[in-house]
Amino acid sequence: MKKRKTLSLRMAEALSERISKGTLKPGERLPTEAELCEEFEVSRTVVREAVARLGSEGLLVSHQGRGMFVSERQPTRKFELDADNLSTLPETISVLELRLGVEVEAAALCATRRTAADASKIRDLMEKLDSLSADPKNVDVHYDFSFHLEIARATNNEHIFRFLSFLKPFIVPRFQLSQLVSSEYKDKYYQRIHCEHEEIVVAIEQQDPERARTAMRSHLLNALERLRALSNAAGLSDTTNIDASMLESFFKP
Repeated sequence: MKKRKTLSLRMAEALSERISKGTLKPGERLPTEAELCEEFEVSRTVVREAVARLGSEGLLVSHQGRGMFVSERQPTRKFELDADNLSTLPETISVLELRLGVEVEAAALCATRRTAADASKIRDLMEKLDSLSADPKNVDVHYDFSFHLEIARATNNEHIFRFLSFLKPFIVPRFQLSQLVSSEYKDKYYQRIHCEHEEIVVAIEQQDPERARTAMRSHLLNALERLRALSNAAGLSDTTNIDASMLESFFKP
């Protein structure tokens, strides 16, 4: 189940959004504590916690005797993902959509720049992962993430590799494969994934960037559809298996 945000966090996020959109402008005085209590229908304690949070982030500054003001120098916001917000299928899907935007081009760069040793390592890792065919109860949905990381490494673009490495803790582990596929469909599922992996690897070996783009895009879009089907079948829960009709559609050529 998704952890509910505290009142103070929700209030802090609302005020932060106003600052980022310019509704609250740099140098502008924050409404009084009493006004914020009335507007958000929360206690003074909640207001103080929210304001303290924004102060610690550098979004608000205190002017003694005058109150809290929006900082004239807004801090550079670093990219963050909140683990508490990534505990349900919709959020997991959103991260996979983010990966799609990066990894498609990463596959093309890998095909262009990879060395013979890189290509060999990528194939060896793929074959090792795809030969396991382990019990879905003991396998994560994203069991092939190390394969994707190896492709990112072979782009020779440190930023791509570091970005995907940054994402790893947020998606591995997240959901078990048994929540997506039952034992009955295990072999077909693994074979489907292997075929998708093979297309990517062959394109990289042949140093064909356009084919690599297409193969990676297809693989990640298929992964998105599998997770979306799981999300729909489970009613946004993470405990219900997809029914047979949905599973059959995953294994069509």
